[in-house]
Amino acid sequence: MEQPTNKFKSGFISIIGRPNVGKSTFLNRVIGQKIAIMSDKPQTTRNKVQGVLTQDSSQMIFIDTPGMHKPKHKLGDFMMKVAKNTMKEVDVILFMVNASEPIGAGDKMIIEFLEGNQTPVFLVINKIDEVHPDELFGIIDSYKDQYDFAEIVPISALQGNNIERLLTTIESYLPQGPQYYPADQVTDHPERFIISELIREKVLHVTREEIPHSIAVVIEQIRKEEGKELINVSATIVVERDSQKGIVIGKRGALLKDIGTKARQDIEMLLGSKVFLELWVKVQKDWRNKSTQLRDYGFRDDEY
Repeated sequence: MEQPTNKFKSGFISIIGRPNVGKSTFLNRVIGQKIAIMSDKPQTTRNKVQGVLTQDSSQMIFIDTPGMHKPKHKLGDFMMKVAKNTMKEVDVILFMVNASEPIGAGDKMIIEFLEGNQTPVFLVINKIDEVHPDELFGIIDSYKDQYDFAEIVPISALQGNNIERLLTTIESYLPQGPQYYPADQVTDHPERFIISELIREKVLHVTREEIPHSIAVVIEQIRKEEGKELINVSATIVVERDSQKGIVIGKRGALLKDIGTKARQDIEMLLGSKVFLELWVKVQKDWRNKSTQLRDYGFRDDEY
């Protein structure tokens, strides 16, 4: 690995905010490829997802966190713990809000968590493409009254507006430091985690409201065929009720086939190879409230 100059900067940046404000869209935009799944369903992100951006003068490690909300089960408790703990040992915190929604109780709850924090906090006002520019002044004032932000930067993660300015500003706050990851590495997550997330994203896209938060995806096997440019992936979609299993499978298996087709396309892009994807659906009643199953499905308390 080429060693950076002694003026090279590096650091960790936590992205926090209410569910569905565009944190994952922002991370994918910055990294330049899809490493965090996106959905219009709140609380899509469950674990922290790290994205690495390496430039000539710096390396920024962004940590996308679950949307902060009031937990209703053990999985919700886990998600809140992840979001809070990532704020403790980072160099910059990005508090992302939605420009098209007024400041609410959820935003004020997050600001309470930030009180007494010594880390620079940027207010990042996302989705500015959805409001008239004149409205921004009022939005900024409503947040400035609540907290002393180090910086306030309006952006559109979807369209890319002001992203470069935000990155330049973040870099100015980072300390001099080493290059933690190779320049071509964009995430610290293993492929197995990303593949499970890509499958879960497709389930979110094609199922109704009652399904999204009740599913987990477990990768059973990833195996390369000997002498062939083909990778076999086997995965289980876990739901909480028998009725949900029927919904995910669909009439004559049509919905599950649709999920598999769409997920396979993304997995092939990730792995750069042809993929044979096999999916099963399994019922594990009330798994979101069972510590053992949460650990089995990758939600490990001891890692946070």
